[in-house]
Amino acid sequence: MPEYVKQNVQWFPGHMAKTRRIIKESLGLVDGVVELVDARIPYSSSNPELGDIIKRKPRIILLNKCDIADSSATKMWIEYYKSKGMYAIPVDCRSGSGLNAFIPTVKTALKEVIERNEAKGMSGKALRLMVVGIPNTGKSSFINRMAGNAKAKVADKAGVTRQQQWFAVGSGIELLDTPGVLWPKFDDSEVGDRLAFTGAVKDEVTDIESLSCRLLETLSKTRPNAILQRYKLDCVDGLQGWEILELIGKKRGFLIKGGEINYERTAVMICDEFRGGKLGKITLELP
Repeated sequence: MPEYVKQNVQWFPGHMAKTRRIIKESLGLVDGVVELVDARIPYSSSNPELGDIIKRKPRIILLNKCDIADSSATKMWIEYYKSKGMYAIPVDCRSGSGLNAFIPTVKTALKEVIERNEAKGMSGKALRLMVVGIPNTGKSSFINRMAGNAKAKVADKAGVTRQQQWFAVGSGIELLDTPGVLWPKFDDSEVGDRLAFTGAVKDEVTDIESLSCRLLETLSKTRPNAILQRYKLDCVDGLQGWEILELIGKKRGFLIKGGEINYERTAVMICDEFRGGKLGKITLELP
């Protein structure tokens, strides 16, 4: 019987501290901020330091990966942001779904800036926005879609963008890309887990077997049918994460010499399938 220790996930590479400084220093160059969050974990994937950093700059939230999030939960989040005076749009940056609402939303959110520019005789002045977000929320995919090219580097792993880049996206709008930045310490261990579940924290800094067990325990309480249907199991009620992991490993035939279960292979598969939406449209937190 395997044992695993509950980890407190932490990940704050040196370049992220630098990025935080860059964001602060670059605020004077932009009229507003676009923050990408993961629609499956809008709270956990939003940097809690951002509000203090950007202060009164207009802020537009893009709930990315809405295609693999629960649509009813996403609507709740849209209403929540609206109640806080923020603009929010559900999008899927890889397919481009929802992005047709971005430019009209920018024009609405930056109405005062536009009016100020017109009063100064600068009606054609470009609106500049900084694009921010934690790693792997889809900033580069968003910019590539909006700019109609592939100049911003895209990867399915956390922490690819490293330096500032400007992109003209048409309709008098320019976007400033920034590297993904987390925050120094996750005070809530569940936030660290959710970030790791969705791939915002590199797998290399976690124990993938332990992580998959915690993911399975979370889903067994909130979305047990997702596990049962995907892995053709009969019941997971009352089972611990490692027990569910064993059942799935056996069901998939992930065995090594001697008939033992290949826990690592099973764990990697479970995390990959969750992140790819193969367990269904799942949102892990509500407003």
